[in-house]
Amino acid sequence: MLKTDICGVQFRNPLMLAAGIMGSTASSMNWVLKSGAAGVISKSFSLKPHPGYKNPTTVAVDGGIINAIGLSNPGVDNFKEELKQINRDNNVVIASIYGATPDEFTQLVEEINPIVDMIELNISCPHAMEGYGASIGQDCNLSHTIVSASKDASEVPVIAKLTPNVTDITEIAKTCENAGADALSLINTVGPGMKINIDVAKPVLFNKFGGMSGKAIKPIAISNVYSVYEAVDVPIIGVGGVYTFEDVVEFIFAGARAVQIGTAIMDEGVEVFSKINNDLEEFMKNKGYSSIDEMVGLAHGGE
Repeated sequence: MLKTDICGVQFRNPLMLAAGIMGSTASSMNWVLKSGAAGVISKSFSLKPHPGYKNPTTVAVDGGIINAIGLSNPGVDNFKEELKQINRDNNVVIASIYGATPDEFTQLVEEINPIVDMIELNISCPHAMEGYGASIGQDCNLSHTIVSASKDASEVPVIAKLTPNVTDITEIAKTCENAGADALSLINTVGPGMKINIDVAKPVLFNKFGGMSGKAIKPIAISNVYSVYEAVDVPIIGVGGVYTFEDVVEFIFAGARAVQIGTAIMDEGVEVFSKINNDLEEFMKNKGYSSIDEMVGLAHGGE
């Protein structure tokens, strides 16, 4: 009943771990899979190790958290060892990668092709160093070039992760679709946001600015998914403030075929996956839905 299909990849339910939370080691990703997620997305990694920003990198605010971790990671060689140890039996393993040039993305894709089921391109991180993340995803030409280069090198479906911090997200979505993206995930964190420590009159985060995630950004994410669903023909994965089965249903009705969960794990623990799956199945039975498929995009009417 909960099965969903994205670009021919079968998910036993529509829930997956979002990039950036618990995605650094095989053991934590296996724990998430055992806890009910159908797929996991690794923390974003690059060709070479990258230290990211100094602490503090996260701060709680009303309705969510602001983070500026700076895409810290141990590099592709180290990450490959973790990816190889994830249990792929009936689970979907997705690598999140980032770089500054098409060549960097191509090299990463070639390195990890054999050990993952899908690849997510992080072209949307709002607190990345200059030349990375959202500086790519806010530019149609750059987005097209990087998605196209990654797709050419990939043997598995390629997902482009989009930033909401643009004038018109449908324009970027269509660009990525035209460049060959097999699916889109949206949205990345909203921002930049800031919190100031009033005792010392300074921003709390080392980087001053960060991206906001959590419950407060869900209405923005739903609206973006709804708009993009009407603009493209590729599958959409919703992300942003998913805490309950109601949130999942909203995303599916808006047009998503699956959702990613991140910040909720920090508040609710990994049990959030099995709880949502159980509640979602109950909801579907009560409403007479026999598959996720028949729910996708229902909020658009006449479909």
